[in-house]
Amino acid sequence: MNPRNQGRLENANGIGEVGNASCGDIMKIYLFIKDSVIEDVAFETFGCGAAVASSSIATELIKGKTIDEAWELSNKAVMEALDGLPPQKIHCSVLAEEAIHAAINDYLKRSDLPPREE
Repeated sequence: MNPRNQGRLENANGIGEVGNASCGDIMKIYLFIKDSVIEDVAFETFGCGAAVASSSIATELIKGKTIDEAWELSNKAVMEALDGLPPQKIHCSVLAEEAIHAAINDYLKRSDLPPREE
């Protein structure tokens, strides 16, 4: 009902975009990382309410965390923070996890560091 961290982050140094062709949801996560800590995070999501909610809660869960801690955020943790999702919407939490991984890997590549394995 009240998404947090929605919008573009102009000073992002890690950006991850993922989508699900079967449902049309697209998530873009923006990270600003300093000294391996996610100091700021934002998202743009085009899709259903569950996709927006998953993006919003995922950004709240990783803000202030190290990139190692953020990498460990699972779709299960996103679902738990949302008090569950209907079975047909679980893919939205998976997209949030994948978008965070993509943004972290983008940051690592920009920093001339090797990307992590999924």
